[in-house]
Amino acid sequence: MKTKLTTLAFIFLTLIWTSCSDSDNDEITPDPPPTSGDVTYTNSIKSIVSGNCLSCHGSSPTNGAPMSLTTYTMVKDAALNRGLITLVENGTMPKDGSLSTAQKKAFSDWKSDGYLE
Repeated sequence: MKTKLTTLAFIFLTLIWTSCSDSDNDEITPDPPPTSGDVTYTNSIKSIVSGNCLSCHGSSPTNGAPMSLTTYTMVKDAALNRGLITLVENGTMPKDGSLSTAQKKAFSDWKSDGYLE
């Protein structure tokens, strides 16, 4: 009886061990990164504005900034009525021209996507 249990245990462990493999064929491929969908204020624009604009366009604008850009509504209004997208695209804003090409493109895409929140 003991020999039979030992044999069964050996077979069981052998099956488990051999079912695992180090071969490249069994390698799990991770899902590809998600493709970018629509650019929204929340997923893209808000962080750009927070990191680059609020030093002047905060809740109390400073350094001659004419308006606050602390909410979606304020940023969208600036895009629609004050030329924000053009100012960002041509490097006029922020004043130090510090936005990357990708950040500028995010503003253009946000406009193209309909200023989604």
